[in-house]
Amino acid sequence: MSTPTTTKQDNLQSRLPDPTQFFPELAQIAGAMSKATRNGSIPQTTINLVQLRAGQIVASTYHTVRQTGLLRKAGETEERVTAVASWQDAPYFTDAERVALELVEAVLTPNPSGERVPEELYAKASAHYDDKALWTLTLAISQICFFIPVALIGKPIPGKAPGKNYSR
Repeated sequence: MSTPTTTKQDNLQSRLPDPTQFFPELAQIAGAMSKATRNGSIPQTTINLVQLRAGQIVASTYHTVRQTGLLRKAGETEERVTAVASWQDAPYFTDAERVALELVEAVLTPNPSGERVPEELYAKASAHYDDKALWTLTLAISQICFFIPVALIGKPIPGKAPGKNYSR
C-alpha cells in the first residue's frame, strides 16, 4: 500500500480569522520581537533551530512547518533540519546549538522533580553565550512561546506566509 507524499492545502481552513483585524498592533509586536532577536548576538540559524524544537515539543504543525521552511531557505542541510527532534545524539549540531536546544526543552517541558532551568543548565548556557546573547536566546524562546497559543488555538494554515495563513 502506498502513502501519498503530497497533500492538498486548498481545503485547509484556519479555526479563527487573522487576529490582526481585531488587534492591528500584533504586527508591530511581532516585528519588534523579530527585530530584538535579530541583533546579531546569536546566529539566526540557532534561533530557527530553537523555534523548530519548540514547535515539535508542543506538536504545532504550523510552527514546525514554518521553521523547517525557514531553515531550508537559509541553506541548512536536510540532516540538520530533520535531526532537530533527536538533537541529543545527532552529530550535526555545535555545542552552543545543543545548549540552546536543551534550554528550550527545559523551558517547555515540565519537571516534576525540580526547577525547569537548573543552575547547571544556566552555567552551560552562559559558557557559550554572553549576557546579550543569552537574553537574545531567552527572547527567541519567548517569541515562539508568544505564538504557540495562536497556532494551537487559531490553527493558521501551515506553509502559508504570515498574513496569508488564515482562511477567513
